[in-house]
Amino acid sequence: MTLRKAPWAPTALAAVVVLALTGCGGAASAQPDEADTFVFATGKDISCLDPHVNGDMPQASLAANYLDSLVSQDKDGKIRPWLAESWEVSADGLTYTFTVRDDVYFTDGTKFTAEAVKANLDHMVDPDTQSGTAGGYLKPYESTEVINETTARVTLNRPYAAFLEVLAQPFLGIESPTALKRPQAENCISPVGTGPYKIVDYIPQSKVSLVRNEDYNSAPPFAQHEGPAHIKNLEWLIVPEDSTRYGLLRAGQVDALDLMPSVHFAEAEADKKVQLVLQDRPGNPTNLMLNTTRAPFDDINVRKAFLHSVYVEAGINSVYFGTVTKAGGPLASTTGFYSPDFEDAYLPDPAEADRLLDEAGWTGRDEQGYRTKDGKRLTVVLPYTPAAWPTAHAALVTQIQASAKQRGFDVRIENQDFASSSEKYNNFEYDLRAGYWNTNTADVLRIVFSTEYMKSAGFVPNGSGFSNKEFDRIVNEALATDDPEIRADLYYRAQQIVSENALQLPLYNQTSQLALRQDRFANLTLEPSLSLPYIYDVTAVNAS
Repeated sequence: MTLRKAPWAPTALAAVVVLALTGCGGAASAQPDEADTFVFATGKDISCLDPHVNGDMPQASLAANYLDSLVSQDKDGKIRPWLAESWEVSADGLTYTFTVRDDVYFTDGTKFTAEAVKANLDHMVDPDTQSGTAGGYLKPYESTEVINETTARVTLNRPYAAFLEVLAQPFLGIESPTALKRPQAENCISPVGTGPYKIVDYIPQSKVSLVRNEDYNSAPPFAQHEGPAHIKNLEWLIVPEDSTRYGLLRAGQVDALDLMPSVHFAEAEADKKVQLVLQDRPGNPTNLMLNTTRAPFDDINVRKAFLHSVYVEAGINSVYFGTVTKAGGPLASTTGFYSPDFEDAYLPDPAEADRLLDEAGWTGRDEQGYRTKDGKRLTVVLPYTPAAWPTAHAALVTQIQASAKQRGFDVRIENQDFASSSEKYNNFEYDLRAGYWNTNTADVLRIVFSTEYMKSAGFVPNGSGFSNKEFDRIVNEALATDDPEIRADLYYRAQQIVSENALQLPLYNQTSQLALRQDRFANLTLEPSLSLPYIYDVTAVNAS
């Protein structure tokens, strides 16, 4: 068996920070117990429960609790077995031969075999699946050959050093091949896995109901126990409004929540009944992407001027109250091969912004103070979906709009629904695009900035439209080697190119911010690959 240790393991994933809140010295003791129902409130709706389709974080968060993956990742970044017991990698890095377990069943009764490996990988790359995330990760995928019931040989069209890392993510969770044969609309409301829970009901924009898989026998190495989950029923409520979600937690109507509202952090920290579970996520941090394919951001001086025009850190502090970490470049600081050298590349500098805009020919001013050139106002359009973001993010974007105005930018925030903004994003009909990309590998640089990802089924990851042969060569070379020193050099240069070309306005690291009623439940943890809520180990708390 060849186990490839991620060379960035010591720094890739920060330890989970659990804030054991004041006044809980005499709190109830946590003991495993058969509890009836655990209610989890999330701030984002789920368009399709199958994480192969599209692929956004709300899908992955839920999928981590009903799908198992082929391999797992531990908290140190090392890849370990899961549904695959072992694997061998060919010397040229093009063939992965997986030996899978022979004692696992999907919750529809279908046996998990090597055929399921093939069916799932084929499903992810099928254009009809519209898989922007899983399919995007699998661009190097060529085919899978089923050798026998427990052996699958996966062939890639080029070396892919991050292959095992992405296989550990819930986006690439393994689904029943029987269920995958159903129409997509049906599978979107009731995907079937081998995981600790199974879906029994889905009411869009309201809730997902799950029940324990009583036959569960495939817990990953990072789990704290084996066998079925401690909690029988899992209710996954969709509560978009921040204060309402937090109010339900305080009232005891939900047991845990995600997207903990920053405005309520201090109150939660003072509540002995509440525990916060916090961890920055790796990948490409929350940002505003600048579209280089059309004016005005096709001019690098205008892009640099915009980055120098805004006060990101001050804005973050005023709306997030210190609950998020300012991003320092195209990689979150928890990502392997992150370099801090680009953290100060575009500090607020009004004089430099003015100089750059003058040099770019935007020398006029209209009656409202906006810059003009050849009679045209310096306008940048941001299609924005408020429901997709925390309230604080919307406030931050408004502050950016105001500070950019001082330098002469007319930032127009166009609020619209997700479908409308997605259509514009996929057709580059914008100047600014709000986004992020959570992943457990520095290969996110290739996904977010390379020419290969300017077109993709379901979603276009390269929102800047940046196309650079040298950059493409560097990030693909990084995938062709396991040497950590070579990869570090290549990913440093990739970060440098992104920074020099002013492709993004980095805002803050994406973070998991959960709140738990610790007077009722314990052991709410985060799965290691993407730091998503993991309910399997949750136990009831008995008063003592």
